[in-house]
Amino acid sequence: MSQPNAKFYSDLRENQIPLQELLARDSLFHQIPENWHVIITDIRNSTAAVQNGMHQTVNLIATGSIVTVLNVIFRANITIPFFFGGDGATFIVPPTVIDSALSALLLFRENTLKNFNIDLRAGTIPVNRIYEEGHDLRISKFKSSKTLYIPVVLGTGLSYAEKVIKGDDYLYPERALQQSELDLTGMSCRWDKIAPPEHHNEVVTLLAVAGADFKQAEALRKVIVLLDQIYGKPEKRQPISINKLKLKTTFNRIELEMRASLNEGNFLKKFYEWFSHLLGHLYFKTRRGKDYLTRLVNMSDTLVIDGRINTVISGTDLQRLRLQESLDELENQGIIKFGLHVSTDAVMSCYVRDLQDDHIHFVDGSEGGYTNAASVLKVKLRS
Repeated sequence: MSQPNAKFYSDLRENQIPLQELLARDSLFHQIPENWHVIITDIRNSTAAVQNGMHQTVNLIATGSIVTVLNVIFRANITIPFFFGGDGATFIVPPTVIDSALSALLLFRENTLKNFNIDLRAGTIPVNRIYEEGHDLRISKFKSSKTLYIPVVLGTGLSYAEKVIKGDDYLYPERALQQSELDLTGMSCRWDKIAPPEHHNEVVTLLAVAGADFKQAEALRKVIVLLDQIYGKPEKRQPISINKLKLKTTFNRIELEMRASLNEGNFLKKFYEWFSHLLGHLYFKTRRGKDYLTRLVNMSDTLVIDGRINTVISGTDLQRLRLQESLDELENQGIIKFGLHVSTDAVMSCYVRDLQDDHIHFVDGSEGGYTNAASVLKVKLRS
């Protein structure tokens, strides 16, 4: 029997105002229902994996965890807030789907351990426990492009949940596996590294959190204002552009994707996938294919606000130096702490249920942008 608030997020109004204005309007944020749950996935020792050249695998597994949960959500005919983090993901889900989502994730975890020897943590904590521990969790919907809206979360609730689930003494929730097969329908990770748009020469991955004694929304707003001042409107700093997109056609990339989604692969399946992939070059030359690429850019998830700012942008080295100088000033004032990583390219993985409207594309800086920026931030937070 469905819960009355299962469509809490689905029914939230979309806010089509500038992000810096949204962050200044407390009335546009709503408390997450107490009977919902936070789910977090995270790759153990992801920094070491990235340093060992496995950044594509790390991104693939993080994307796979999102696809695993979203396919459960799709069958339930609801929408939920979720956040891509490069080496993992965060979801806020109603009680109606918590068991099936965790069961699917634990199956994905088993497959990941078997095929990649990578340990994917997958844990949950009830929202009411987050509130009992004195943390806040409020959400708003923000229309970030013509076709994409994203959740914006304020409060320390997700940060607290992350610390609990990543703790050494955290126990995996025991759920009977309700599925015998992984459902990674729609997962596609076959775009090559994406060079910055014309007149840009680098990709910046930035993480920023509010200082301990400064109002969170105002601190995050100041960072957004800086990005707007230095790089221009969001479309001006978008790291994905149509003319820089290139499909990968190698067996190795397709095999990597198959290992994430299948218990066992075979040559004929691999050949079919590779051949279908080659036809993509022809499709993207058609009118429909070109329309899809335009929507792809608009549906690229380059900004996450989950109590902190996580964003991937492109620009020039001069812009980045100005940004670093301004962020250092905010940090010296105790307003924020930040981690930043510079890459030559962006990388993208995708969830495509259909080529018209049901697709989203997760963006990271190449060579482990989010993971490396997070490592910098963690050092600052510890000190």
